[in-house]
Amino acid sequence: ITSIETSSAKEIDGVIGVWTANDIDMPPQLGFAMYPPVFSRPLLATDKVRFVGDIIAVVVAETASIAADAAAEIWMDFEPLPVITDPEEALAENAPILFEEHGSNVCFETGIEHEGDDPTEGSDHIAEVKMVSQRIAGVPIEANGIVAIPEDGKLTTWMPTQSPHAFREGLAPLLGLEEENLHIIAPAVGGGFGPKAAMPAEYIATSILAMQLQRPLKWTELRSENMVANGHGRASVLTGKMGFDNEGKITSFDAQAIFDAGAYPGIGGFLAFYTQLMIQGVYEIPKLRFHALSVATNTTTTVAYRGAGRPEATQLLERLMDVAADELNIDPVEIRRKNLLAADAFPLTTLGGMNYDSGEYALALDRALEESGYEDLLAQQQERRGDGNSKQLGIGVATYVECTAPTGLHVEYGAVEIHEDGTASATVGTSAHGQGHLTAFSMIISEILGIDMEKVRLIQSDTEQVPRGAGTMGSRSLQTAGSAIHIASETVLEKAKTLAAHLLEASADDITIGGGGLHVAGVPANVVSWADLAKASNDDEKRPEGMEPGLTHELDFDGTDATFPFGAHVAVVEVDVETGGVELLRHIAVDDCGKILNPLIVTGQQHGGIAQGAAQALYEGVFYDEEGNPLTGNLMDYAIPSSAELPSFETFNTETPTPRNPLGAKGIGESGTIGSTPSIHNAVINAVSHLGVKHIDMPLTPERVWQAIQSAEG
Repeated sequence: ITSIETSSAKEIDGVIGVWTANDIDMPPQLGFAMYPPVFSRPLLATDKVRFVGDIIAVVVAETASIAADAAAEIWMDFEPLPVITDPEEALAENAPILFEEHGSNVCFETGIEHEGDDPTEGSDHIAEVKMVSQRIAGVPIEANGIVAIPEDGKLTTWMPTQSPHAFREGLAPLLGLEEENLHIIAPAVGGGFGPKAAMPAEYIATSILAMQLQRPLKWTELRSENMVANGHGRASVLTGKMGFDNEGKITSFDAQAIFDAGAYPGIGGFLAFYTQLMIQGVYEIPKLRFHALSVATNTTTTVAYRGAGRPEATQLLERLMDVAADELNIDPVEIRRKNLLAADAFPLTTLGGMNYDSGEYALALDRALEESGYEDLLAQQQERRGDGNSKQLGIGVATYVECTAPTGLHVEYGAVEIHEDGTASATVGTSAHGQGHLTAFSMIISEILGIDMEKVRLIQSDTEQVPRGAGTMGSRSLQTAGSAIHIASETVLEKAKTLAAHLLEASADDITIGGGGLHVAGVPANVVSWADLAKASNDDEKRPEGMEPGLTHELDFDGTDATFPFGAHVAVVEVDVETGGVELLRHIAVDDCGKILNPLIVTGQQHGGIAQGAAQALYEGVFYDEEGNPLTGNLMDYAIPSSAELPSFETFNTETPTPRNPLGAKGIGESGTIGSTPSIHNAVINAVSHLGVKHIDMPLTPERVWQAIQSAEG
């Protein structure tokens, strides 16, 4: 940046102010605590801009249209700098350095050590693959936005966030406020998927200016702004060598990953660590080495996106299994079956350092094969290959394990209270944005207390009504907040039984649920309603001596560790070898999320997850030109499928309870995404493997598939 001209913008009627980095003190933000401070992002660009989407100025005006007119009058003179958009090129010796004082583009490094040079040395066969898990955009139905209202030294904000309490903790110090003076409300969040767990720079700038101007401010994002400024996902290059014996048993695994953290590295760069944790997957692997680097590039910052580091591990593993099956002439199912961890192996500490709780991986695979009619599909495939049909059938298999409520996220706040009108409230530290939390938590309360689900109110996503909470990410809500609600309900029930026994002059052991309240077993007509119990609990004359007032209980449930859902997916595709066109004909998913509370919610999560996984495999990708300009900056250029492009998925479940919470529940929110992408990826390559195609990088567009076929045919 050589200069920024704002004088014309300031002269427009209705403009309240225009600020650049020279006009206002907005402290730079470090995207992740483990990074060197040099990677901090100035909220308003100072000496340089590092990606398309960096902010150079802020306009405040009476209306959005006036603000837009003023923004159009702002001009920047600049000198072009060298550009780096490829994470591999960011590691080159002569690569442009985004933060010169750091000396390199590497912001994070992690790995699993192995004695010796190469763990695969001496293996009978070595399968190798290098693949890209491409950069994708979150594309929530609702883009970002904030309303900030200052009053009496406090600030109240409305914003669509997955984690209101974390946002308060991070934002309050920047505003010079104590946390209790910053009120954050997330009333309805139109899709999160991970990107809305990261705080946009625009939220910080809006809040700072609202406090300085002492007037309400509103900022809302256009779709084109969301596509370049809101965090992206995936963006990694994965390389693997897997050793096998002649029978197809895994002997060793050597893997590397390069993660693109974007211009101002955030949690997206750290997700390489989650790939490391899950790199063993569902397989018995005797020897393992892993190394990962995360680098800064002149692109949008990457963040957590549905699966967040775990899909990358599965994508690499499952491609390697198919490569090995092809080279060893073993059926892809059989090579997996030979190497799956046995059901009696659990609990298990993996070479990646994860503590698997429970699993029956072969059971899920067998169910997926049965539901798909795998043998019939193989026969159909051979028939098409034999008659030279231009539309070849591809069958893809993937087995996976994933981690829910991961490191530090296995604790959550929950409370249950019975009110004097006979209703109940569930207060939780998680935040719903479409997952059915009200239904799930109401079911738990209704089952334990006998209160109609319609009489349960959910209190969430408001830092003044909920004392604390980690929010919603990592598919953790039911197993953490749901478990807290379960325990709180049981505790309230025991207290209510003691109270009812006192009122009915009976033993608490004889009190049972029924008739909208509690009664003595065998005497259902003499029931004390929940409304009367709540009133009595607040009446010193009716409450037993020593009992605390109120029918309420709160706690922070600690599951002690993550849980590990798993599953197997089978994808069936049709590939037109003359055009490269791909059609997903069927997708069969068997996902195990432990004990199922509500089958319909689980099915919905499976369908949504599979759709996002299919979208990465076949359609989506964020791309830049050589100068760092986005080529996919709106929904005309960025391809996401509608329901018309996808079949109705065939979803099933096995149930392997976890011992780590009273519900036996594991997460389901990300499983569909993790299982679907590699199975569809494998299916497309399987359809054309007989033509000599060994690998195609995602997204598997007709052009890429056609080019791979042409290259294989020479």
